[in-house]
Amino acid sequence: MTILDEMLEANRKFVKALPVDFVDYYPVTSKMPNREIAIFTCMDTRLVDFLEPAMGIKRGEGKVIKNAGNSVTGPFGATIRSLIVSIFELGVKEIIVIGHLDCGISHTTSQSLIQKMLDRGISPDAIKMIDRELENWIDHFHHPIDNVEEVVMKIRSNPLIPKDVPVHGLIFNPNTGEVEVVVDGYQA
Repeated sequence: MTILDEMLEANRKFVKALPVDFVDYYPVTSKMPNREIAIFTCMDTRLVDFLEPAMGIKRGEGKVIKNAGNSVTGPFGATIRSLIVSIFELGVKEIIVIGHLDCGISHTTSQSLIQKMLDRGISPDAIKMIDRELENWIDHFHHPIDNVEEVVMKIRSNPLIPKDVPVHGLIFNPNTGEVEVVVDGYQA
């Protein structure tokens, strides 16, 4: 049985086990975030089913955007595009950037990643298309708290993000669930 088969089987069991009136368990909610927030965080597996409950965020309350190292790599990259849609189409009024301690990206280098890509058969010509970008991104990320501060600044200074949208920066401990404020978007 493949991983996909296991997931599909789990889904069948999940759907079959739902009570007829499952709204009590999974209330119908709008695509509009009830708390009018967008959370931008890392894709780390330790955050799944942990980060949102640790902050009191439930289904339907916020937009959650994730990528490796919660990094903004360009003025109109996927993260900024997602935030633009969240603000202008989905009613988001605040952005919360959440980094976490012990982020895997902080232990990675562009050269080690490139070597792993080469070892898996990725063409050197393909890697040349992104090697500078990898250096600027991965080799620059060593401290999750510094990264949160930088990402907040990049979002806040982006001309496509309205100035009246507070951008907060937090750091999350993936072992204890504790959150600390790095940048208070109301004070900025």
